[in-house]
Amino acid sequence: MRPPRPLRTASPSDRVHHPLFARFYARFSVSADIKGGIGDLRAELLAGLSGRVLEIGAGNGLNFAHYPAGVSEVVAVEPEARLRRLAQEGARRASVPVTVLPDTAEALPLEDASFDAAVASLVLCTVRSVPQALAELHRVLRPGGELRFFEHGVADTPGLARVQRGLDRTVWPLLFGGCHTSRAPLAAVEAAGFALGPYRSFDLPGRGPRLPASPCVLGVARR
Repeated sequence: MRPPRPLRTASPSDRVHHPLFARFYARFSVSADIKGGIGDLRAELLAGLSGRVLEIGAGNGLNFAHYPAGVSEVVAVEPEARLRRLAQEGARRASVPVTVLPDTAEALPLEDASFDAAVASLVLCTVRSVPQALAELHRVLRPGGELRFFEHGVADTPGLARVQRGLDRTVWPLLFGGCHTSRAPLAAVEAAGFALGPYRSFDLPGRGPRLPASPCVLGVARR
């Protein structure tokens, strides 16, 4: 029998420190949930989940209130210290058990095939390595387990896609905590070995000019 895979630990170089962005995001995300309809999208993303769930990049923990009663445990990772403290406060208010860890998505200190589902919610834009983060999710999910994703990504129009690429090479990651606007989450999920299930594409906000972070996708894939 193959010996168990050793648990991974984050090195100092893995630490994430975006204090100014964290303060901005903590305020903006709450307003966006209430006024921008993000809260409804979180509920849609998590509907019907059950069993043991892993959430990467939990931020300030706004997903926690939307986990359904069928979820037996949520293990959430959030490497940014200020956001993690807020997530821990949210975990104490959640109706399901939530544990918040300080790790990165690229180096999860978790056993192989130990989760029924995983959640990536507005996080693949910021991880340092999308393939590595998705490989870790694939590793810790049991065979047949679900990956629920809600991400923004590259535009389907050449003009906005060019703007996104230009911003990603210059100011956007610096201003928005390492965020990139031109990543392709659907292609990355498939490349990591997941089978895409139902998903839908849409813009946020739904009205007005298309912004660099407007193109979004929400859906499910299976290991």
